[in-house]
Amino acid sequence: MEYVYAALLLHKQKKEINEANISNIIKASGAEVNEAQVKALVAALADVNIDEAIKAAPVAVAAPAAAPAAGGGAKEEKKEVETPSGKSEEEAMQGLSALFG
Repeated sequence: MEYVYAALLLHKQKKEINEANISNIIKASGAEVNEAQVKALVAALADVNIDEAIKAAPVAVAAPAAAPAAGGGAKEEKKEVETPSGKSEEEAMQGLSALFG
């Protein structure tokens, strides 16, 4: 996961996402660099528009901290979260996990 974070950091700073830059960030964090993972990530992101991928990613919503109302013994219904592309959150996460392993 740290490799993806490194790529997102480079993207946010408008730096080139390449093997050397990702390796430098991983080394700076104190972790050991796995060159195969770095190469795979750079190759996987070569044709990805990161801004669009971020916009399409589902947004995590925190549950409200308020206690249930009196007599609130009813079960909560699980709502299906839809992404802007029309996919469910679960489908979107499967696609995202396939991209980043």
